[in-house]
Amino acid sequence: MSITTVPIRPIEKGSLIKLWGGVALAVIAAGALAWYGTGGAGGGDCGDDAFLEAEGAIGEPVTTASGLQIQTVKAGAGAKPTDADVTLINYRGTLAKDGKEFDANQNTPMPVGGTIPGFSEALKMMQPGGSYRICIPSALAYGPEGAGQGRIPPNAVLRFEIDLKAAMPMAEFQARMQQMQGQQGGGPGGPGGAPPPQGR
Repeated sequence: MSITTVPIRPIEKGSLIKLWGGVALAVIAAGALAWYGTGGAGGGDCGDDAFLEAEGAIGEPVTTASGLQIQTVKAGAGAKPTDADVTLINYRGTLAKDGKEFDANQNTPMPVGGTIPGFSEALKMMQPGGSYRICIPSALAYGPEGAGQGRIPPNAVLRFEIDLKAAMPMAEFQARMQQMQGQQGGGPGGPGGAPPPQGR
């Protein structure tokens, strides 16, 4: 027998099955961790498939340097809103994890500079009359705190469908609100009064 020969012990019956079972469990665990870390469980960033189910859009999704994703469904026209503007929008918000709706409103005044960073960034990329889909990473939304008394869980990735109806400077919006209140004879939130602007 050669000096370099190392005797190999015989493998016990069933050990090979246990070994491969352990490898399979490790692969499954690694896959689950990867899925959780990339937003499959509602945390992290928007995935490459954020708009796979979106049909009828006229443009490809665009990912900004911050990680926000936006897709044009219907083109708008005119100047894009700025931080000093108030927009009038229809919107529907869902969780990227399971598609569950957490908020929806029609004809809602939304100050561009008074909302979560991802929503604000998206509004500044839109044009009045347009329809858009956006995906907001958790870091640009509500982060580890979540929001809405549990409707938006911690580290949730958010998707929105938004129709931008109009945009105007804050001073013009406030003047219109005062005019409406004067015509209807009520204060904000009072009988016949227009509601105050809603921030996020």
